[in-house]
Amino acid sequence: MPLHHPHRSHFGWFKRPRQVRLDDITIVDQPMVRRAVGAAALGNAMEWFDFGVYGYMAVTLGKVFFPEGNATAQLLATFAAFAVAFLVRPIGGVVFGPLGDRYGRQKVLAATMILMAAGTLSIGLIPSYERIGLWAPGLLLLARLVQGFSTGGEYGGAATFIAEYAPDRRRGLLGSWLEFGTLGGYIAGAGAVTVLTATLSEAQMLSWGWRVPFLIAGPLGLVGLYLRLKLEETPAFQAYADALDQRERNKPAGSLRELVAVHWRQLLKCVGLVLVFNVTDYMLLTYMPSYLTVTLGYPEAKGLLLILLVMAVMMPLNVAGGYLSDRLGRRPMIMGACAALLLLSVPCMLLVGSGRAPLVLMGLFALGVALACFTSSMPSTLPALFYTPVRYSALSIAFNVSVSLFGGTTPLVAAWLVERTGDPLVPAYYLMGAAAIGLFTMLFVRETANLPLRGSPPAVSTKQEARDLLAASEPVTVDAALPGNDLPVQASPEQEPA
Repeated sequence: MPLHHPHRSHFGWFKRPRQVRLDDITIVDQPMVRRAVGAAALGNAMEWFDFGVYGYMAVTLGKVFFPEGNATAQLLATFAAFAVAFLVRPIGGVVFGPLGDRYGRQKVLAATMILMAAGTLSIGLIPSYERIGLWAPGLLLLARLVQGFSTGGEYGGAATFIAEYAPDRRRGLLGSWLEFGTLGGYIAGAGAVTVLTATLSEAQMLSWGWRVPFLIAGPLGLVGLYLRLKLEETPAFQAYADALDQRERNKPAGSLRELVAVHWRQLLKCVGLVLVFNVTDYMLLTYMPSYLTVTLGYPEAKGLLLILLVMAVMMPLNVAGGYLSDRLGRRPMIMGACAALLLLSVPCMLLVGSGRAPLVLMGLFALGVALACFTSSMPSTLPALFYTPVRYSALSIAFNVSVSLFGGTTPLVAAWLVERTGDPLVPAYYLMGAAAIGLFTMLFVRETANLPLRGSPPAVSTKQEARDLLAASEPVTVDAALPGNDLPVQASPEQEPA
Protein backbone atom coordinates (compact mmCIF):
# COMPACT_ATOMS: atom_id res chain seq x y z
CA MET A 1 0.00 0.00 0.00
CA PRO A 2 1.62 3.31 -1.02
CA LEU A 3 2.43 5.80 1.68
CA HIS A 4 0.78 9.16 1.33
CA HIS A 5 -0.04 12.38 3.09
CA PRO A 6 -3.17 14.44 2.42
CA HIS A 7 -1.21 17.67 1.91
CA ARG A 8 1.19 17.62 -1.04
CA SER A 9 4.25 19.56 0.09
CA HIS A 10 7.96 18.81 0.39
CA PHE A 11 7.62 17.85 4.08
CA GLY A 12 7.99 14.11 4.44
CA TRP A 13 9.09 13.23 0.92
CA PHE A 14 11.18 10.11 0.64
CA LYS A 15 11.58 7.36 -1.92
CA ARG A 16 11.45 3.64 -2.13
CA PRO A 17 14.99 2.25 -2.08
CA ARG A 18 16.55 1.22 -5.35
CA GLN A 19 20.05 0.20 -6.36
CA VAL A 20 22.40 3.10 -6.91
CA ARG A 21 23.58 4.01 -10.41
CA LEU A 22 26.82 5.71 -11.41
CA ASP A 23 24.96 8.91 -12.28
CA ASP A 24 23.60 9.03 -8.73
CA ILE A 25 27.00 9.19 -7.07
CA THR A 26 28.36 12.66 -6.26
CA ILE A 27 32.12 13.08 -6.64
CA VAL A 28 32.82 16.13 -4.51
CA ASP A 29 35.09 18.98 -5.55
CA GLN A 30 37.86 18.82 -2.94
CA PRO A 31 38.94 22.51 -3.12
CA MET A 32 35.28 23.53 -2.85
CA VAL A 33 34.84 21.26 0.18
CA ARG A 34 37.78 22.95 1.93
CA ARG A 35 36.34 26.39 1.19
CA ALA A 36 32.91 25.28 2.38
CA VAL A 37 34.29 24.00 5.68
CA GLY A 38 36.33 27.16 6.22
CA ALA A 39 33.45 29.49 5.40
CA ALA A 40 31.04 27.62 7.67
CA ALA A 41 33.50 27.35 10.56
CA LEU A 42 34.30 31.07 10.37
CA GLY A 43 30.67 31.96 11.12
CA ASN A 44 30.71 29.78 14.22
CA ALA A 45 34.03 31.31 15.23
CA MET A 46 32.54 34.82 14.94
CA GLU A 47 29.59 33.85 17.14
CA TRP A 48 31.82 32.49 19.89
CA PHE A 49 34.35 35.28 19.51
CA ASP A 50 31.51 37.52 20.64
CA PHE A 51 30.72 35.12 23.51
CA GLY A 52 34.32 35.27 24.68
CA VAL A 53 34.55 39.04 24.42
CA TYR A 54 31.21 39.64 26.10
CA GLY A 55 31.86 37.19 28.93
CA TYR A 56 35.38 38.37 29.71
CA MET A 57 34.43 42.04 29.42
CA ALA A 58 31.13 41.87 31.33
CA VAL A 59 32.25 44.09 34.20
CA THR A 60 33.56 46.80 31.86
CA LEU A 61 30.44 46.67 29.67
CA GLY A 62 28.29 47.07 32.76
CA LYS A 63 30.08 50.31 33.62
CA VAL A 64 29.82 51.59 30.03
CA PHE A 65 26.17 50.85 29.29
CA PHE A 66 24.38 51.04 32.64
CA PRO A 67 24.01 53.64 35.44
CA GLU A 68 26.66 53.93 38.12
CA GLY A 69 26.05 52.93 41.71
CA ASN A 70 25.62 49.19 42.05
CA ALA A 71 28.32 47.05 40.43
CA THR A 72 26.29 43.86 40.90
CA ALA A 73 23.25 45.43 39.24
CA GLN A 74 25.43 46.54 36.33
CA LEU A 75 26.80 43.02 35.90
CA LEU A 76 23.35 41.43 36.06
CA ALA A 77 22.00 43.91 33.52
CA THR A 78 24.90 43.13 31.19
CA PHE A 79 24.24 39.39 31.39
CA ALA A 80 20.52 39.97 30.95
CA ALA A 81 21.26 41.75 27.66
CA PHE A 82 23.48 38.79 26.77
CA ALA A 83 20.78 36.23 27.62
CA VAL A 84 18.03 37.96 25.65
CA ALA A 85 19.67 36.84 22.41
CA PHE A 86 18.72 33.26 23.29
CA LEU A 87 15.04 34.22 23.29
CA VAL A 88 15.04 35.14 19.61
CA ARG A 89 17.24 32.29 18.36
CA PRO A 90 14.24 30.00 17.69
CA ILE A 91 12.61 32.83 15.75
CA GLY A 92 15.74 33.07 13.61
CA GLY A 93 15.58 29.32 13.03
CA VAL A 94 11.91 29.52 12.00
CA VAL A 95 12.70 32.32 9.51
CA PHE A 96 16.04 31.24 8.04
CA GLY A 97 15.48 27.46 8.03
CA PRO A 98 12.60 27.41 5.52
CA LEU A 99 14.40 29.99 3.38
CA GLY A 100 17.46 27.74 3.28
CA ASP A 101 15.34 24.75 2.28
CA ARG A 102 13.58 26.67 -0.47
CA TYR A 103 16.23 28.95 -1.95
CA GLY A 104 19.43 27.15 -1.00
CA ARG A 105 21.89 26.99 1.87
CA GLN A 106 24.56 29.28 0.42
CA LYS A 107 22.36 32.36 0.00
CA VAL A 108 20.91 32.17 3.51
CA LEU A 109 24.31 31.58 5.13
CA ALA A 110 25.59 34.72 3.40
CA ALA A 111 22.68 36.66 4.90
CA THR A 112 23.28 35.33 8.42
CA MET A 113 26.96 36.28 8.15
CA ILE A 114 26.03 39.88 7.25
CA LEU A 115 23.58 40.17 10.15
CA MET A 116 25.92 38.56 12.67
CA ALA A 117 28.84 40.82 11.74
CA ALA A 118 26.59 43.90 11.70
CA GLY A 119 25.19 43.12 15.16
CA THR A 120 28.61 42.62 16.72
CA LEU A 121 30.16 45.63 14.95
CA SER A 122 27.31 47.89 16.03
CA ILE A 123 27.97 47.18 19.71
CA GLY A 124 31.41 48.71 19.29
CA LEU A 125 29.84 51.88 17.86
CA ILE A 126 27.23 52.55 20.56
CA PRO A 127 27.90 55.65 22.71
CA SER A 128 28.13 55.11 26.46
CA TYR A 129 25.36 55.61 29.03
CA GLU A 130 27.16 58.72 30.19
CA ARG A 131 26.67 60.30 26.75
CA ILE A 132 23.20 59.19 25.63
CA GLY A 133 21.56 57.82 28.77
CA LEU A 134 18.98 55.04 28.43
CA TRP A 135 19.50 54.93 24.68
CA ALA A 136 22.80 53.11 25.35
CA PRO A 137 21.34 49.96 26.99
CA GLY A 138 18.43 50.12 24.53
CA LEU A 139 20.77 50.03 21.53
CA LEU A 140 22.83 47.28 23.18
CA LEU A 141 19.68 45.21 23.57
CA LEU A 142 18.76 45.80 19.93
CA ALA A 143 22.22 44.71 18.76
CA ARG A 144 21.97 41.55 20.87
CA LEU A 145 18.55 40.79 19.33
CA VAL A 146 20.06 41.08 15.84
CA GLN A 147 22.89 38.76 16.87
CA GLY A 148 20.51 36.19 18.35
CA PHE A 149 18.21 36.32 15.33
CA SER A 150 21.07 35.72 12.90
CA THR A 151 22.57 32.99 15.08
CA GLY A 152 19.23 31.17 14.87
CA GLY A 153 19.96 30.44 11.22
CA GLU A 154 23.72 30.05 11.54
CA TYR A 155 24.50 26.74 13.26
CA GLY A 156 21.80 24.69 11.54
CA GLY A 157 22.79 26.12 8.18
CA ALA A 158 26.53 25.71 8.73
CA ALA A 159 26.16 22.11 9.94
CA THR A 160 23.87 21.34 7.00
CA PHE A 161 26.26 23.00 4.56
CA ILE A 162 29.30 21.00 5.69
CA ALA A 163 27.36 17.74 5.97
CA GLU A 164 25.94 18.08 2.46
CA TYR A 165 29.32 18.95 0.96
CA ALA A 166 31.31 16.24 2.74
CA PRO A 167 32.03 12.79 1.30
CA ASP A 168 30.18 10.10 3.24
CA ARG A 169 33.38 8.59 4.63
CA ARG A 170 34.75 11.94 5.89
CA ARG A 171 31.63 13.68 7.15
CA GLY A 172 32.62 13.32 10.80
CA LEU A 173 36.12 14.73 10.28
CA LEU A 174 34.97 17.67 8.17
CA GLY A 175 32.03 18.41 10.46
CA SER A 176 34.35 18.53 13.48
CA TRP A 177 35.93 21.71 12.08
CA LEU A 178 32.68 23.54 12.79
CA GLU A 179 33.24 23.19 16.54
CA PHE A 180 36.97 23.74 16.06
CA GLY A 181 35.90 27.20 14.89
CA THR A 182 33.71 27.56 17.98
CA LEU A 183 36.60 26.88 20.34
CA GLY A 184 39.01 28.99 18.34
CA GLY A 185 36.61 31.92 18.28
CA TYR A 186 36.04 31.81 22.03
CA ILE A 187 39.77 31.62 22.76
CA ALA A 188 40.45 34.51 20.35
CA GLY A 189 37.77 36.65 21.99
CA ALA A 190 38.92 35.90 25.51
CA GLY A 191 42.55 36.36 24.48
CA ALA A 192 41.84 39.74 22.87
CA VAL A 193 40.21 41.00 26.07
CA THR A 194 43.06 39.64 28.18
CA VAL A 195 45.67 41.44 26.04
CA LEU A 196 43.73 44.72 26.14
CA THR A 197 43.26 44.48 29.91
CA ALA A 198 46.97 43.85 30.41
CA THR A 199 48.15 46.69 28.16
CA LEU A 200 45.59 49.45 28.78
CA SER A 201 44.69 51.34 31.92
CA GLU A 202 41.18 51.07 33.36
CA ALA A 203 40.40 54.58 32.11
CA GLN A 204 41.53 53.68 28.58
CA MET A 205 39.46 50.49 28.63
CA LEU A 206 36.34 52.40 29.68
CA SER A 207 37.00 55.18 27.18
CA TRP A 208 37.77 53.26 23.97
CA GLY A 209 39.59 49.99 24.61
CA TRP A 210 36.40 47.94 25.08
CA ARG A 211 35.30 48.82 21.54
CA VAL A 212 38.29 47.24 19.80
CA PRO A 213 37.23 43.54 19.92
CA PHE A 214 33.73 44.37 18.67
CA LEU A 215 35.08 46.47 15.80
CA ILE A 216 37.17 43.50 14.67
CA ALA A 217 33.88 41.85 13.66
CA GLY A 218 33.60 44.20 10.65
CA PRO A 219 36.65 42.95 8.72
CA LEU A 220 36.01 39.36 9.85
CA GLY A 221 32.44 39.59 8.58
CA LEU A 222 33.59 40.86 5.18
CA VAL A 223 36.07 37.99 4.89
CA GLY A 224 33.39 35.47 5.86
CA LEU A 225 30.89 37.01 3.44
CA TYR A 226 33.42 36.87 0.60
CA LEU A 227 34.14 33.19 1.31
CA ARG A 228 30.47 32.28 1.43
CA LEU A 229 29.58 34.18 -1.74
CA LYS A 230 32.35 32.32 -3.62
CA LEU A 231 30.78 28.96 -2.75
CA GLU A 232 28.42 26.95 -4.92
CA GLU A 233 25.22 25.35 -3.64
CA THR A 234 25.68 22.00 -1.89
CA PRO A 235 25.55 18.91 -4.14
CA ALA A 236 22.81 17.35 -1.99
CA PHE A 237 20.51 20.36 -2.29
CA GLN A 238 21.27 20.71 -5.98
CA ALA A 239 20.39 17.06 -6.59
CA TYR A 240 17.11 17.51 -4.75
CA ALA A 241 16.28 20.73 -6.62
CA ASP A 242 17.11 19.18 -9.99
CA ALA A 243 14.76 16.28 -9.28
CA LEU A 244 11.75 18.62 -9.06
CA ASP A 245 10.23 20.63 -11.85
CA GLN A 246 9.92 24.38 -11.60
CA ARG A 247 6.25 24.18 -10.66
CA GLU A 248 7.00 22.06 -7.60
CA ARG A 249 9.94 24.23 -6.49
CA ASN A 250 7.79 27.36 -6.63
CA LYS A 251 5.11 25.97 -4.34
CA PRO A 252 4.75 27.75 -0.99
CA ALA A 253 6.81 26.26 1.82
CA GLY A 254 5.00 23.96 4.22
CA SER A 255 3.96 25.25 7.59
CA LEU A 256 5.73 24.75 10.88
CA ARG A 257 2.74 22.69 12.03
CA GLU A 258 3.18 20.36 9.07
CA LEU A 259 6.91 20.01 9.74
CA VAL A 260 6.21 19.00 13.34
CA ALA A 261 3.35 16.69 12.37
CA VAL A 262 5.43 14.69 9.90
CA HIS A 263 8.88 14.79 11.51
CA TRP A 264 8.14 15.05 15.23
CA ARG A 265 10.12 11.93 16.10
CA GLN A 266 13.28 13.21 14.44
CA LEU A 267 12.77 16.67 15.94
CA LEU A 268 12.55 15.17 19.44
CA LYS A 269 15.73 13.18 18.84
CA CYS A 270 17.48 16.36 17.75
CA VAL A 271 16.27 18.25 20.83
CA GLY A 272 17.51 15.43 23.11
CA LEU A 273 20.95 15.30 21.52
CA VAL A 274 21.36 19.07 21.48
CA LEU A 275 20.33 19.12 25.15
CA VAL A 276 23.19 16.91 26.36
CA PHE A 277 25.61 18.55 23.93
CA ASN A 278 24.85 22.12 25.01
CA VAL A 279 24.28 21.52 28.72
CA THR A 280 27.79 20.05 28.86
CA ASP A 281 29.15 22.87 26.70
CA TYR A 282 27.67 25.76 28.70
CA MET A 283 28.33 24.05 32.02
CA LEU A 284 32.04 23.67 31.32
CA LEU A 285 32.87 26.72 29.21
CA THR A 286 30.43 29.32 30.55
CA TYR A 287 29.46 28.37 34.09
CA MET A 288 32.68 26.82 35.42
CA PRO A 289 34.64 30.12 35.56
CA SER A 290 31.94 31.67 37.78
CA TYR A 291 31.60 28.45 39.79
CA LEU A 292 35.32 28.40 40.51
CA THR A 293 35.34 32.02 41.60
CA VAL A 294 31.99 32.53 43.36
CA THR A 295 31.28 29.08 44.83
CA LEU A 296 34.80 27.79 45.50
CA GLY A 297 36.62 31.09 46.08
CA TYR A 298 39.23 30.32 43.41
CA PRO A 299 41.21 33.30 42.03
CA GLU A 300 39.32 34.65 39.02
CA ALA A 301 42.29 35.05 36.70
CA LYS A 302 43.56 31.55 37.46
CA GLY A 303 40.14 30.00 36.92
CA LEU A 304 39.74 31.69 33.53
CA LEU A 305 43.22 30.56 32.52
CA LEU A 306 42.39 26.94 33.38
CA ILE A 307 39.26 27.02 31.21
CA LEU A 308 41.25 28.48 28.32
CA LEU A 309 43.81 25.70 28.69
CA VAL A 310 41.06 23.10 28.55
CA MET A 311 39.64 24.69 25.41
CA ALA A 312 43.06 24.85 23.76
CA VAL A 313 43.52 21.10 24.36
CA MET A 314 39.99 20.39 23.12
CA MET A 315 40.73 21.88 19.69
CA PRO A 316 42.99 19.07 18.41
CA LEU A 317 40.93 16.51 20.35
CA ASN A 318 37.87 17.73 18.48
CA VAL A 319 39.42 17.02 15.08
CA ALA A 320 40.71 13.64 16.29
CA GLY A 321 37.21 12.84 17.56
CA GLY A 322 35.72 13.67 14.17
CA TYR A 323 38.17 11.26 12.53
CA LEU A 324 37.29 8.54 15.04
CA SER A 325 33.57 9.06 14.51
CA ASP A 326 34.09 8.15 10.85
CA ARG A 327 35.96 4.99 11.87
CA LEU A 328 34.07 3.87 14.98
CA GLY A 329 30.68 5.43 14.30
CA ARG A 330 28.70 8.31 15.81
CA ARG A 331 26.78 6.13 18.26
CA PRO A 332 29.87 4.81 20.13
CA MET A 333 31.28 8.33 20.43
CA ILE A 334 28.11 9.97 21.74
CA MET A 335 26.92 7.08 23.91
CA GLY A 336 30.44 6.67 25.32
CA ALA A 337 30.53 10.37 26.28
CA CYS A 338 27.10 10.10 27.93
CA ALA A 339 28.23 7.05 29.90
CA ALA A 340 31.41 8.85 30.94
CA LEU A 341 29.39 11.81 32.26
CA LEU A 342 27.14 9.46 34.23
CA LEU A 343 30.14 7.78 35.84
CA LEU A 344 32.66 10.62 36.14
CA SER A 345 30.70 13.84 36.75
CA VAL A 346 30.78 13.51 40.54
CA PRO A 347 34.49 12.50 40.71
CA CYS A 348 35.33 15.37 38.34
CA MET A 349 33.48 17.93 40.44
CA LEU A 350 35.18 16.60 43.58
CA LEU A 351 38.54 17.18 41.87
CA VAL A 352 37.45 20.68 40.84
CA GLY A 353 36.26 21.36 44.40
CA SER A 354 39.65 20.39 45.86
CA GLY A 355 41.00 23.86 45.00
CA ARG A 356 44.42 22.44 44.07
CA ALA A 357 45.36 23.55 40.58
CA PRO A 358 46.58 20.16 39.24
CA LEU A 359 43.45 18.39 40.50
CA VAL A 360 41.15 21.17 39.29
CA LEU A 361 42.75 20.96 35.87
CA MET A 362 42.42 17.16 35.86
CA GLY A 363 38.70 17.35 36.61
CA LEU A 364 38.11 20.01 33.97
CA PHE A 365 40.13 18.07 31.38
CA ALA A 366 38.05 14.93 31.97
CA LEU A 367 34.86 16.91 31.37
CA GLY A 368 36.51 18.51 28.34
CA VAL A 369 37.25 15.11 26.79
CA ALA A 370 33.58 14.12 27.16
CA LEU A 371 32.54 17.43 25.63
CA ALA A 372 35.00 16.90 22.75
CA CYS A 373 33.21 13.64 21.92
CA PHE A 374 30.00 15.64 21.51
CA THR A 375 31.50 18.60 19.65
CA SER A 376 33.30 16.30 17.20
CA SER A 377 30.34 14.01 16.45
CA MET A 378 27.22 16.18 16.65
CA PRO A 379 27.85 18.33 13.53
CA SER A 380 27.68 15.16 11.41
CA THR A 381 25.01 13.39 13.49
CA LEU A 382 22.35 16.11 13.66
CA PRO A 383 22.00 16.89 9.91
CA ALA A 384 21.73 13.16 9.21
CA LEU A 385 18.49 13.00 11.19
CA PHE A 386 16.52 14.80 8.47
CA TYR A 387 15.75 14.57 4.77
CA THR A 388 17.18 17.09 2.32
CA PRO A 389 13.95 19.09 1.71
CA VAL A 390 13.54 19.90 5.41
CA ARG A 391 17.06 19.55 6.79
CA TYR A 392 17.85 23.24 7.27
CA SER A 393 14.41 24.04 8.73
CA ALA A 394 14.17 21.08 11.07
CA LEU A 395 17.73 21.30 12.35
CA SER A 396 17.62 25.07 12.90
CA ILE A 397 14.31 24.97 14.76
CA ALA A 398 15.07 21.93 16.95
CA PHE A 399 18.62 23.07 17.69
CA ASN A 400 17.67 26.58 18.75
CA VAL A 401 14.63 25.56 20.78
CA SER A 402 16.82 23.11 22.71
CA VAL A 403 19.64 25.62 23.17
CA SER A 404 17.25 28.33 24.35
CA LEU A 405 15.39 26.09 26.81
CA PHE A 406 18.26 23.98 28.14
CA GLY A 407 21.72 25.10 26.96
CA GLY A 408 21.57 28.85 27.45
CA THR A 409 19.80 28.49 30.80
CA THR A 410 22.37 26.06 32.21
CA PRO A 411 24.61 28.64 33.97
CA LEU A 412 21.63 30.44 35.51
CA VAL A 413 19.84 27.28 36.68
CA ALA A 414 23.03 25.68 37.99
CA ALA A 415 23.98 28.81 39.94
CA TRP A 416 20.45 29.05 41.40
CA LEU A 417 20.43 25.39 42.45
CA VAL A 418 23.85 25.67 44.09
CA GLU A 419 22.65 28.75 45.98
CA ARG A 420 19.39 27.15 47.09
CA THR A 421 20.76 23.73 48.06
CA GLY A 422 24.24 24.69 49.24
CA ASP A 423 25.51 21.54 47.50
CA PRO A 424 28.61 22.18 45.36
CA LEU A 425 28.00 18.90 43.50
CA VAL A 426 24.80 20.19 41.86
CA PRO A 427 26.61 20.76 38.52
CA ALA A 428 27.57 17.07 38.53
CA TYR A 429 23.97 15.98 39.07
CA TYR A 430 22.84 18.35 36.34
CA LEU A 431 25.36 16.85 33.91
CA MET A 432 24.28 13.34 34.86
CA GLY A 433 20.64 14.17 34.15
CA ALA A 434 21.53 15.57 30.75
CA ALA A 435 23.70 12.51 30.03
CA ALA A 436 20.82 10.17 30.88
CA ILE A 437 18.58 12.02 28.41
CA GLY A 438 21.30 11.90 25.73
CA LEU A 439 21.92 8.18 26.27
CA PHE A 440 18.20 7.40 26.10
CA THR A 441 17.85 9.47 22.91
CA MET A 442 20.74 7.69 21.19
CA LEU A 443 18.95 4.34 21.65
CA PHE A 444 16.56 5.53 18.93
CA VAL A 445 19.13 7.09 16.58
CA ARG A 446 20.50 4.91 13.82
CA GLU A 447 24.17 4.80 12.91
CA THR A 448 24.94 7.16 10.01
CA ALA A 449 28.74 7.00 9.69
CA ASN A 450 29.86 6.28 6.10
CA LEU A 451 26.26 6.36 4.85
CA PRO A 452 24.63 8.92 2.54
CA LEU A 453 22.52 11.60 4.16
CA ARG A 454 18.77 11.06 4.08
CA GLY A 455 17.43 12.39 0.82
CA SER A 456 20.89 12.68 -0.72
CA PRO A 457 22.86 10.62 -3.23
CA PRO A 458 26.05 8.86 -2.11
CA ALA A 459 29.02 11.24 -2.00
CA VAL A 460 32.64 10.18 -2.54
CA SER A 461 36.01 11.90 -2.84
CA THR A 462 37.30 10.29 -6.05
CA LYS A 463 36.15 8.40 -9.12
CA GLN A 464 37.88 5.31 -7.78
CA GLU A 465 35.73 5.46 -4.64
CA ALA A 466 32.67 5.65 -6.89
CA ARG A 467 33.79 2.53 -8.76
CA ASP A 468 34.46 0.75 -5.48
CA LEU A 469 31.01 1.69 -4.27
CA LEU A 470 29.38 0.24 -7.37
CA ALA A 471 31.51 -2.89 -7.10
CA ALA A 472 30.49 -3.51 -3.48
CA SER A 473 29.26 -7.02 -2.84
CA GLU A 474 25.94 -5.78 -1.40
CA PRO A 475 23.75 -3.49 -3.54
CA VAL A 476 23.85 0.13 -2.41
CA THR A 477 20.45 1.81 -2.26
CA VAL A 478 19.25 5.35 -2.35
CA ASP A 479 16.11 6.31 -0.47
CA ALA A 480 15.25 9.87 -1.42
CA ALA A 481 15.00 12.58 -4.02
CA LEU A 482 17.50 11.63 -6.71
CA PRO A 483 17.38 12.53 -10.38
CA GLY A 484 15.83 9.68 -12.33
CA ASN A 485 13.72 8.24 -9.54
CA ASP A 486 9.96 8.13 -9.61
CA LEU A 487 8.05 11.09 -8.25
CA PRO A 488 8.41 11.32 -4.47
CA VAL A 489 6.08 9.24 -2.33
CA GLN A 490 5.00 11.04 0.79
CA ALA A 491 5.04 9.70 4.32
CA SER A 492 2.17 10.16 6.67
CA PRO A 493 3.08 11.54 10.12
CA GLU A 494 2.90 8.15 11.79
CA GLN A 495 5.06 6.56 9.07
CA GLU A 496 8.10 8.83 9.24
CA PRO A 497 11.07 6.40 9.02
CA ALA A 498 13.23 6.08 12.14
